[in-house]
Amino acid sequence: MTKKLISLLALSALATSAFADHHGEKAAIVIDYPAPFLIGTPVQVNLSHLEDAGTPAPIIMAPKGTMNIAKDKEVTSSDDFPIIGDLSYATDGDKESEEGYFVELAPGLQWIQVDLEKSSAIYGVSMWHFHTQKRAYNDVILQISDDEAFKTGVTTVFNNDHDNSSGLGKGSDKAYLETNKGKLIDARGTKGQYVRLYSAGNTSNEMNHVVEVEIFGTN
Repeated sequence: MTKKLISLLALSALATSAFADHHGEKAAIVIDYPAPFLIGTPVQVNLSHLEDAGTPAPIIMAPKGTMNIAKDKEVTSSDDFPIIGDLSYATDGDKESEEGYFVELAPGLQWIQVDLEKSSAIYGVSMWHFHTQKRAYNDVILQISDDEAFKTGVTTVFNNDHDNSSGLGKGSDKAYLETNKGKLIDARGTKGQYVRLYSAGNTSNEMNHVVEVEIFGTN
């Protein structure tokens, strides 16, 4: 190998290293799943916009150092008095779905909101509703904003409300069956301090349940 070629290879390596340092190396977001646990008699799920069972989660590449910045953050809700559980369950790190791990909100369109305390770049959001029984939740909508009231600067990163029954716009995403793997959403680096998750009952009953929300980002 000639000295000239060696020099060119060295320069190329330096350029690659400089590019990585400037733009940041990336790694796939990895989710820690709870063990599967199913109880009760399954209720038939009949939704025209239901995704195929076993659809793989997306592979989301994010800057190295990206982590769950929602852990133990404050959670507020459209329902000030949950029927079961506490809003803090949604960010406590426990993803099991038995009673004592989920918060149950009233019927109708409801939301929970996580305050990240400062505007952050968000690359992925993983969420779990009640998953010990086969069901799908209606009008699941995920939004990000720097406005606590979600009046301005709102970015919708997931919306499976196929008929605009929520009044938040018709979504093109598919409904999905709840499992221990939850649902991982690509947030595409959207910046915001607040993350709001909507639902409007489910295919088993009219209640709304949230087990856990993980928000992968950088401050």
